[in-house]
Amino acid sequence: MLSDVRTRPFQPGHGPLSPGSRAGLGAALALLAIVSAVEAGDGRPAHYLALMAAAPVLAAALASWRVVLAVGALATAAGITFAVCERGASLVTAVNVAAIALVTAIAAATAAVRQRQAERIAELSRLASVAQQAVLRPLGPQVGTLAVAARYISSTATAEIGGDLYEVMDTPYGVRMIIGDVRGKGLDAVRLASIVLGSYRHVAYERADLRAVVTDLDRAVARNVGDEDFVTAALVEERGGTLTIVNCGHPSPLLLRRGQVIPLEPPAPAPPLGFMPVVRPRVERLEPGDRLLLFTDGLGEARRDGEFFPTADRAWRLLGHGTVGDGLASLETALVEWVHGRLDDDIALVLMEYTGPRSSAAAPVPSWEVGTADG
Repeated sequence: MLSDVRTRPFQPGHGPLSPGSRAGLGAALALLAIVSAVEAGDGRPAHYLALMAAAPVLAAALASWRVVLAVGALATAAGITFAVCERGASLVTAVNVAAIALVTAIAAATAAVRQRQAERIAELSRLASVAQQAVLRPLGPQVGTLAVAARYISSTATAEIGGDLYEVMDTPYGVRMIIGDVRGKGLDAVRLASIVLGSYRHVAYERADLRAVVTDLDRAVARNVGDEDFVTAALVEERGGTLTIVNCGHPSPLLLRRGQVIPLEPPAPAPPLGFMPVVRPRVERLEPGDRLLLFTDGLGEARRDGEFFPTADRAWRLLGHGTVGDGLASLETALVEWVHGRLDDDIALVLMEYTGPRSSAAAPVPSWEVGTADG
């Protein structure tokens, strides 16, 4: 996939000016016009030529180096014009004109450095977008008997992905999904999230029992983290209308059914991945139209003025209408409005709807019934 994502090399001077260059050019020309008008009205000798050096400096804050050079050339030409019109130009006037040219060169060099940095940041943003697609693949709109939608809400405007993770796959053992949250932030969290997802995408097809999947993921996490690092996770399997959930220290999914919101708490608490969790499955029988919300703790911790976002109270009104994608869009809008646009943590959301059994489905056998009673 990475080989298909190519970025075009930057070609300065081609195409229309960027909004920043237009703004810098306009501000610089306005300043030149004002200084020129004041100088012309003041008569001889020239007193304000030095102020023209501010024009290329102003342009350098926003515009490209080519625009800065053009502004500087115009300012230098204006300075020379006033100097020529001044009979017997003084040394001060000549020095002011030379200063305009010198400041133009410095401003152009500064703009070139700023432009290269902006290009590097843009390139990193594009690479981050590619990484996001590689780690968190697009879901849905239909996986097996489930309509599925997912959203990742970043708490940082400059970051598109963090330590929250999710995946949904149609396996020989039913539709399986995971949602998790890596302790910590930054590149280490992204690295661990990618390890967990990579392991899950393999073992979800290999292990008949969700508890065996948890064991494999726990080993993968333990091999790659420190003593205080961990990953909370909830694993869900839908097979023939039977829902099986195992929870490793993660917020409980919410089942939306006929206007009710039911937290699917585990039968017994279990620690996160990395701490050798021993999980007990929770099993529910689904009805057509049931919706299930999986989320990370950023949703439960979102608050304003010390008051937490009332997820359970508002879940049905926000998530029970339209498509699952419509529901998540409504939830995100309500959440952002609640916190006034300021989130303290990333949030991963997965919403799915059970559309009914497959016509050729065999008798449902949830994964917790496969194998030994203790396995």
